[in-house]
Amino acid sequence: SEANSLIIQLTIGCARNTCTFCSMYKNKQFRVRQLPEVMKDLYWVKERYPFSFDRVFLADGDALIVKTPDLIAVLDKIYELFPHVRRVSTYGAAGDVLMKSHEELCLLRRHGLEMVYIGAETGSDRILIDVDKRVTAAETTEACLRLKAAGIKVSMTLVTGLGGRPNLREHAIESARLVTATKPEYLG
Repeated sequence: SEANSLIIQLTIGCARNTCTFCSMYKNKQFRVRQLPEVMKDLYWVKERYPFSFDRVFLADGDALIVKTPDLIAVLDKIYELFPHVRRVSTYGAAGDVLMKSHEELCLLRRHGLEMVYIGAETGSDRILIDVDKRVTAAETTEACLRLKAAGIKVSMTLVTGLGGRPNLREHAIESARLVTATKPEYLG
């Protein structure tokens, strides 16, 4: 869904990087990029591609871990330089959401963060432990509900077949419970 988005790297890698099913960030040392470095990227894009996109995605694995004032500065600069942008979204681990207050989440929404992608993976706490996700279904539920309370849309991802055949029923039932409890705007 972000194929035609401008991707801006706020972080490199994933702060947690423990999930056994994910190899996406294993070769990256996690770091939060410095604000001047990110701003330089935005100005570089402005000079070269001023109108070729209408969505911006803040990357990498969990850019919502960035401090709220820095996120606001980036959001404000995006809308200043690219007033044609219709949506800014990002990945956010449940733990990142839970570390932010309701007021911070509301501020992020007011400054243009429209949607957060949450990798729930499953609603089964046992499978979450097995894949070393380091979050519970209850924490994911709370994070999603907090985003929604702030007016931020949730796009939830579940991993089909996570836990293998022996856990198929548990994975399906518990994931359905999670989706029912959170009612994400998008589900993949």
